[in-house]
Amino acid sequence: MKWTSELESLGREVRRLFNRCRADNKSYNWELYGEAQRRYRKEVRKASKETWRTFCSYVNDLPRSARLHRALSRDPKTRLGSLVAPSGECTQSEKETLDLLLPTHFLDSAAVEGGVVPAAASRATRVDWRGAARIITYRRVEWAIDSFAPNKSPGMGGIFPALL
Repeated sequence: MKWTSELESLGREVRRLFNRCRADNKSYNWELYGEAQRRYRKEVRKASKETWRTFCSYVNDLPRSARLHRALSRDPKTRLGSLVAPSGECTQSEKETLDLLLPTHFLDSAAVEGGVVPAAASRATRVDWRGAARIITYRRVEWAIDSFAPNKSPGMGGIFPALL
């Protein structure tokens, strides 16, 4: 949180009112103290949110975002997955998030019921699929995924175990 002179002066005011209330013990002083304390807490929360938003807006590489995702996912109450669309609104569901990510990372692809239609230029031929079937088997993929350490950083492809 960014500590500003405004927050510092609000904190001093709250402490001063508390000391006055403790010495005088009058009910109207306690009300003033409570009001000042609420105002101070509100400003602290506001400053914390602004600082967090600023921090998150500068996280733009995959290793940092993977560490951030790992740290945030330890709390079961935290819900990850919403993105800010170009319109400025946040995505509200997993489907909206995926619909936003798909055209961003896979140009000319379209989401359809039951899957994704790839771009026509990048479609594999029958020969390509046969070669891939010889190299990539279910057992090899399973072995590769199981060989990842639980907190492995992303590799060349930018994929980390949390995405699997």
